[in-house]
Amino acid sequence: MASKPDPAIIEALKAVTDFDDETVRALAAHGTFINVPARWSLMWEQTPADKAYIILEGEVVIRRNNADVAELGPGSVLGEIALVNHKLRSASVFALTPLKALHFTDTVIADLVRENQAFGDALRTAAEQRLASD
Repeated sequence: MASKPDPAIIEALKAVTDFDDETVRALAAHGTFINVPARWSLMWEQTPADKAYIILEGEVVIRRNNADVAELGPGSVLGEIALVNHKLRSASVFALTPLKALHFTDTVIADLVRENQAFGDALRTAAEQRLASD
């Protein structure tokens, strides 16, 4: 269920993403703000896709087969590949630093993709680009 968007979350999203105002408001209304400690695991390789995140502050490392394959920071969407492709997670994600992020359930992501063409296109493009770089 969407809530009234927090103005601070809207500003944070505007600062780290290129989404239009409508998308930013929808993300702020549907996402749950979380703080994640350093070294915390957000997702695990070969597990079902049930969530996604947008990093507002901090950095994560992406690991596949126990090897670091990428580091991502503010504005990055995490977890979209498995959700978009309806597959198991292709990698694990660990916080390198403390994180501030927005958490989205798989149901919320599906609703946002269905209701907001720009967000759906951005997720699909991000997933395709990450898969192509592997």
